[in-house]
Amino acid sequence: MLTVRKSQDRGHADHGWLNSFHSFSFAGYYDPAHMGFGNLRVINEDRIAPGTGFGTHGHRDMEIISYVLSGELAHKDSMGNVKGIPPGDVQRMSAGTGVQHSEFNHAAGQTTHFLQIWIEPNVRGIPPSYEQKTFAEAEKRGALRLVASPDGAQGSVKIHADAALYAGLLDGAESATLALNPARKTYVHLVRGALSANGQALSGGDALLMEKETTLSLTDGHDAEVLVFDLAA
Repeated sequence: MLTVRKSQDRGHADHGWLNSFHSFSFAGYYDPAHMGFGNLRVINEDRIAPGTGFGTHGHRDMEIISYVLSGELAHKDSMGNVKGIPPGDVQRMSAGTGVQHSEFNHAAGQTTHFLQIWIEPNVRGIPPSYEQKTFAEAEKRGALRLVASPDGAQGSVKIHADAALYAGLLDGAESATLALNPARKTYVHLVRGALSANGQALSGGDALLMEKETTLSLTDGHDAEVLVFDLAA
């Protein structure tokens, strides 16, 4: 079963310093038909204006992934991590029993464009932790590179959730396939560009929700960057 969710159907909030699109209900955006998909709870496409950001705030019992598209995200947390997250890096923060953090764009003339992703954990009350890894463009070119998984397979960041995340770059004749477990759910989020997913034409910001499918086939990419989530049903 395939369902396309168009970019323009997402929730939207423009706070001036922050321009955000919400794939699922979040903050002031509430849609009972879009509360999450499987154990995927949040995908926010955020653009942070220069010299602004999220002040210190708390999370608990959530797996949080940051995926930067352009600019750089400055991260600081109560675990003592002070990091810059550039494009190509995947950051994972397990909130566990509780963590405080802030995220800023310190660049004077550049917007930070990133995806904030929340996945429900399969264990609660664990000590908070942090991990950040770089995935070269060549690893994602014409392929689906595993970037987050429950066991840190293939050098991916380790998440405390029954989920896996793949990232891919496709253009022209490049294609990628992924075998799927039909008992699970798959969520395809096209970050930018255009491509065809199992015959469904997607543009930047669109998503394909997949249930009871056995294969994902990505073709006809035009400067496409895509994230694919393998999720507990």
